[in-house]
Amino acid sequence: MTSRERVEAALAFEPVDKAPLEYHPCGRGLYEHGEAFRRLLKAHPGDFEDFSDMPIPRPPAEACGPDGSYHEYKTDAWGVTWESRIFAMTGHPYRQPLADWRALEGFRCPPHALAEDAAFASYAKRIARVRETRYAKDGWFGFFERMHALRPFEDVLMDVYDNEREINRLADMLVEYELEELRLMCAAGVDAVQFGDDFGTARAMLFSPEVWRSFFKPRYRRLVQFAREQGKAVFFHTCGYAAPILEDLREIGVNAVWPQLTAYDMEELAARLRRLGLACAIHVDRANVMTHGTPADVTRAVHAAAKAFDVMNGGAYFYVETDNGFPLENIRALLEAIGAYRKERSEEHTSELQSPVPIS
Repeated sequence: MTSRERVEAALAFEPVDKAPLEYHPCGRGLYEHGEAFRRLLKAHPGDFEDFSDMPIPRPPAEACGPDGSYHEYKTDAWGVTWESRIFAMTGHPYRQPLADWRALEGFRCPPHALAEDAAFASYAKRIARVRETRYAKDGWFGFFERMHALRPFEDVLMDVYDNEREINRLADMLVEYELEELRLMCAAGVDAVQFGDDFGTARAMLFSPEVWRSFFKPRYRRLVQFAREQGKAVFFHTCGYAAPILEDLREIGVNAVWPQLTAYDMEELAARLRRLGLACAIHVDRANVMTHGTPADVTRAVHAAAKAFDVMNGGAYFYVETDNGFPLENIRALLEAIGAYRKERSEEHTSELQSPVPIS
């Protein structure tokens, strides 16, 4: 199987020759572990875009204190000033242009970078290069995240619950913006697009399912169905517990979800997603296992998830992203354990691979 065939088979819940693997652009991992991390990425190539040749990021000298601490403010194209204290990780909004709704009247979305001919041509060339050997998924479409970057989080929650006129106007403005972004990305030839909005806490959703279905679902339907009409697969990430809306995501056309596995009973989630026909990203617990666990803990977690999601029979793929504080030995254990499901095996060994011997 080629990488594209492998990912498409997983999305269709068909058997794969080896488990698909996706890497997130791991700036923090490169910063903390440098060439040792890069060597691991090159030793365990995946099926999505290759980021192993990314330059190792360095913080600007002016953002570093005499004691080596990092602290930086950056203002993005939307006018949001972000405060960061962990380099190469997303910070927190510090100044928000829509903290006062009176600013909405004069607010405008930034220009689309891909609307420039040279930028679009360069991007299309990059996507074509990826598609020569791998599956090309790109983007991060999530208007809820954008809303609470532009406006304080608690205010956005209350605005949505109260169905305020201004929050509806802002949401519609962002959806129109993302539709154009989607159009450009699809025209450039991507295989799939990624959505991402966090709707859950560890135990419940931020909004009731009824509020989510009233405010968010129709808007997501427009975005997702546009991508599907262009022949693109749709991936959707949401952290926290979002079980009440999984059927809704499938109904509007989502092909795969990347859930926070620790918010669910993994076996129950795997069975439910298989019934729905929603493929799943297997992403090992970052907060505990990857940060504080041992290499043996990491290996056990990979095998448990692979078994629960029956990874060799389609419907799942591995996803790797590195946060700050991951020990290099845990990253190595993660990639080596995934590597066991990345080796092409003969038919008589497939059942053995699906039921690995647990580490004692």
